[in-house]
Amino acid sequence: MNRTAPISNVIPARDVEQVMDAIRRAGKIVITTHLSPDGDALGSSLALFHFLKRTGKSVRMIVPNSFPHFLKWMNGTREIEIYEYNPPAAQKIIAHADLIFSMDYNISKRAGDMAPHLDNSPARKILIDHHLLPGRNFDITVSYPEISSTCELLFRLLFQAGKYDELTQTEAECLYCGMMTDTGNFTYNSRDPETFEIVSLLLRKKINKDAIYSQVFDNYSEDRFRLLGFTLSQRMEIYPEIHSALLFLSREDQSRFRFGKGDTEGFANCPLSIKGIFFSTFIREDEGLIKLSFRSRGSFPCNEFAAAFFNGGGHLNASGGEFYGTFDDAIRVFKNGLKSCEEKLKSLAGTRKL
Repeated sequence: MNRTAPISNVIPARDVEQVMDAIRRAGKIVITTHLSPDGDALGSSLALFHFLKRTGKSVRMIVPNSFPHFLKWMNGTREIEIYEYNPPAAQKIIAHADLIFSMDYNISKRAGDMAPHLDNSPARKILIDHHLLPGRNFDITVSYPEISSTCELLFRLLFQAGKYDELTQTEAECLYCGMMTDTGNFTYNSRDPETFEIVSLLLRKKINKDAIYSQVFDNYSEDRFRLLGFTLSQRMEIYPEIHSALLFLSREDQSRFRFGKGDTEGFANCPLSIKGIFFSTFIREDEGLIKLSFRSRGSFPCNEFAAAFFNGGGHLNASGGEFYGTFDDAIRVFKNGLKSCEEKLKSLAGTRKL
């Protein structure tokens, strides 16, 4: 491998060495993700899982709950422990760990019911994440919000550690999947030329990027498309004067279409295809909470909106949040928040560079 590839050493060398030393010293390693793990959480965790197994480590991977079927093609998904299916077994694994990786989440709360067991574990803890405001209960923190995805960040860590040459095709596939999904197939959060240098290096590992795209985006159910059609025709509101759109689905709506995990993936992006819409929000009623996804084009900071009104965060053009209350209250809070951003949204009209 040509080490002159134009990839900056974003992570300080001391942090890279600390992570690699912690791995060398660990006997039992556990990799964890946030609730409802997405392509980036699973891709980064599985890539790390395979890397650690290949180096002879005893490693387990635990996710809080199940994940979409269109991500189950990745090698290793059958070895994942799902906490909600057998909490005592997962708790035992966590309790006996020497080293715990938290992948793609900044605070333990985002791991759901696993959180107190992670917090109480005496194991060393390593955070690898790209979200704002990382928690303080980690022994080693590798957190860079400016990086497109946790998969890109993990690649950079392994690359800086001199591990690129031994990276396998399987690991590269997992990393590419996370980079692709967390950038909407490189349509947002992917302006850094080095992101594409990394894609080039992954392609050199003989991954089939077109097949990966098809596995994720051409693998939906009929019910998902009928739900999307219903959402766009019956549950979409457009606010043209402030260049915004809202999609929303109650639990009752979802039940009409045999809703499955991941069926609403990408819904928040749809209104951005409408001329003049720069900010899109999708509100979905889930069990015990309301989930929100925000997408924007150009300079509107949807992550600031998520943080201000829904205890959320993320990136400039893609973020998420949560609301604990009624579905109607969540929509009301959103609309009030939208009013407070009217001037900023109206200012996008007529701009040439968005």
